[in-house]
Amino acid sequence: MSDLGGYVASCFKRGLRCINIPTTLLSMVDAAIGGVSARDSGRITINGGDISVTTVSADSAAIGGGKNGKGLVTINDGTVTVNKNCNGDSIWDALASFLKGQSYHVYRFYTKEMVQRLTKVLQENDFDIIQLESIFVAPYINIIRKYSKAKIVLRLHNVEHIIWERIARNHVSWIKKFVLKQMNRQLKRYECSLMNKVDGFMTISDVDYDFFHALAPNTPGTVIPFAVDLDNYEIEDEYIPSDQPELFHLGSMNWMPNVEGLEWFLEDVFPAILEKFPLLTFTMAGRSIPESLQRFASDHVIIAGEVDSANEFMLSKDIMIVPLLSGSGIRIKIIEGMALGKTIITTSIGAEGLNVENGKHIFIADTAEEFIAVIEKCIKTPDICTIIGENARHYVALNHNIEVVTQELVDFYHEIS
Repeated sequence: MSDLGGYVASCFKRGLRCINIPTTLLSMVDAAIGGVSARDSGRITINGGDISVTTVSADSAAIGGGKNGKGLVTINDGTVTVNKNCNGDSIWDALASFLKGQSYHVYRFYTKEMVQRLTKVLQENDFDIIQLESIFVAPYINIIRKYSKAKIVLRLHNVEHIIWERIARNHVSWIKKFVLKQMNRQLKRYECSLMNKVDGFMTISDVDYDFFHALAPNTPGTVIPFAVDLDNYEIEDEYIPSDQPELFHLGSMNWMPNVEGLEWFLEDVFPAILEKFPLLTFTMAGRSIPESLQRFASDHVIIAGEVDSANEFMLSKDIMIVPLLSGSGIRIKIIEGMALGKTIITTSIGAEGLNVENGKHIFIADTAEEFIAVIEKCIKTPDICTIIGENARHYVALNHNIEVVTQELVDFYHEIS
């Protein structure tokens, strides 16, 4: 999305100044080094458009960063500096946020160093649009308003508090339920207050758009779905389904909904299907696989960890399992799997935000019995995987084409300016 935003900014009105504020190290590195927009000595020129680009962010808790500047990451003109002495977030920070009535989910990303760096960037540059990537950098809105006249656009990846509502609901421990509900109440209050503080917002699904539009009907908003360039998702010319298909999951293993869903699948679904098909395997790939999933490792459950190429990994397997029990927004890995012609089996929550037809583009199963039945169907009639994969790729070409999505983004920039 940062590459797409850079491209649009370069074309719109013969080039406008735009700043993205990412929240993860991966997104920062991706934006700073290479990509569609390329880089040079701090100015980027595309199609005659000239953009002044500086990206700065604090490291996210997902990779060990925390409050008070621990894990601070600074990116400037393509140079990335990371403080590796990350001690993580403290339970005392969480308690302090709770007592202050602040959302710990959000304010753990707020640092004085970030304020100083952002202030410097804003004082030295003029921007037309400043796009905030997720609510987790929204605490810097006041700083942006103070030092810039730029329009602020908030890109919402999910309805965050709904994710945590679902997680709290699924917890067995009443103590954890209570704590999560209290923290989520603060998160919901904060998230819902943002719509009247920005000049525009973008969601990646219709479901999320409807929620935020209802909160602030006068704030311009639009749906800008995740987009792919199918040229980067080449598939096998003649995919031949295997008589013994390999199940797999690829995703971020430090995202609680993924872990929660996989634990459920490995405890309630996979043992039963393994009894029927004893040669079946299930491979999990992703960074930072926790011990709660590592314990399932066996001849049938393979822990691949982080893989060099997501596309190559997915092409080497057959059926993608996405057993989400909580979450919001659109699952990007599902779209990427569909673009590669993979058969996807997920839940209604996993398919949320996708205008797909169950049994045509993907399979939707919400219970252990439904998962078992669908997997058994795919194994016994492997040709169905070919049909589903072809339909899935066609769906992505129609609904998540990068050229179409780029034009939608250009139109939205026109609207808010």
